[in-house]
Amino acid sequence: MTTDVVTAGSVLGIGRTTAYRLVRDNQFPVPVRRVGARYLVAVAHLLHAVGIDS
Repeated sequence: MTTDVVTAGSVLGIGRTTAYRLVRDNQFPVPVRRVGARYLVAVAHLLHAVGIDS
């Protein structure tokens, strides 16, 4: 399962503009994959980053 960068940023307390800037600078706190024109974050990585392991 994946989610978009804006949603992942929101979960991490990061705003939209900052999230995209971090992705562009390769500094987003979790791995991001580009698929076409979209950036996607694996939910498993996001859960791990907030301390929830599945």
